[in-house]
Amino acid sequence: MAGIRPTTSTSQTSSAQLLTSRLLLLLTLLPLTLAAFAFLLQWRGGLTDPTTRWSPDHHEFPGMESISGSIKDTIRNSGSGCTDLLGQSHSLSFPYFRDWKFGFGSDLKPKICITTSTSAGLEQTLPWIFYHKVMGVSTFFLFVEGKAASPTVSKVLETIAGVKVIYRTRELEEQQAKSRIWNETWLSSFFYKPCNYELFVKQSLNMEMAIVMAREAGMDWIIHLDTDELIHPAGAREYSLRQLLIDVPGNVDMVIFPNYESSVERDDIKEPFSEVSMFKKNYDHLPKDVYFGNYKEATRGNPNYFLTYGNGKSAARIQDHLRPNGAHRWHNYMKTPNEVKLEEAAVLHYTYPKFSDLTSRRDRCGCKPTKEDVKRCFMLEFDRSAFIIASTATEEEMLLWYYRYHNFPAFCFTILM
Repeated sequence: MAGIRPTTSTSQTSSAQLLTSRLLLLLTLLPLTLAAFAFLLQWRGGLTDPTTRWSPDHHEFPGMESISGSIKDTIRNSGSGCTDLLGQSHSLSFPYFRDWKFGFGSDLKPKICITTSTSAGLEQTLPWIFYHKVMGVSTFFLFVEGKAASPTVSKVLETIAGVKVIYRTRELEEQQAKSRIWNETWLSSFFYKPCNYELFVKQSLNMEMAIVMAREAGMDWIIHLDTDELIHPAGAREYSLRQLLIDVPGNVDMVIFPNYESSVERDDIKEPFSEVSMFKKNYDHLPKDVYFGNYKEATRGNPNYFLTYGNGKSAARIQDHLRPNGAHRWHNYMKTPNEVKLEEAAVLHYTYPKFSDLTSRRDRCGCKPTKEDVKRCFMLEFDRSAFIIASTATEEEMLLWYYRYHNFPAFCFTILM
């Protein structure tokens, strides 16, 4: 019995050492195996890291995945990549989501659509769409021409869920020439005039067509916005346009959003939606003594309180006999709409936020830079002055003029997007 004990102790010691060795081997091989497996998945393209999906080195934007190979090749062969095509730096400041999947199903109410007439590029249109999708908009009717109708832009827009792209073709113009409002006197006074007058007519005709499309799509509300405007749904229980409209009483036909106008303090703005945060509040949202007490300082020589428009935008409930009433309002053929003006919610209007907006507007219009001729092109006095200064002044003079009208702090507020 005494001779067996050393043998048993030695056997137990040997077994413990063997177990320890195997455990150490397993702990060594496990991370190496996992690392090799991860490398294999990445090498074969089977793994996408969501945190780096929109990294500075990833040049594919939402909506680009299903673009035809020929267009992708055109972009890649240009040597500039998608970020250069969009006019953006390699440091993206807007948080795009992969594949634009927001989960806006048929069960969400109310269904909201936005219609616009635009010639803007992707650098402006993509964040505009993204922002309003987050706010609760499910459908967009984009009437495109110019840059917005080019293949490299329109093909991207067509791949985004909920976006309907309508091109300004001869067939569309012939169809709109037979529409009801084409023959109504309130619109005919704007016919056959260039620039802003022409745009106003197109917007009205497109809005009329969008109403029909909205009804067919089962929408509850329709809003007309430009791509330099964002809805600011302040006052809702949550920061949501859908929540805001849920709380509107059923007997209300139209909701008025007073507009706020951007106050630009720099001349090197590249991405207005993410770089501009200060806005001049609408007089509807100001105490009257504050408004009148600071009017002279706010206008800075401009005849109007705002540089451009001041009557806001509106959302209309989809119903029988609805029609547009200009770019800012809706109306009804059979009744006077019951409308309410919101006390906190607004439209944020990014007015001439980039210095280049002066020359871009000049290049789009063929009017002579005289006080008389610009009246044919522009409805608003500030647009007329901007066109003349951009056509006749030096760059230094344009900068001084730009600062004179934009850099005003009077009763502005700052919003963090």
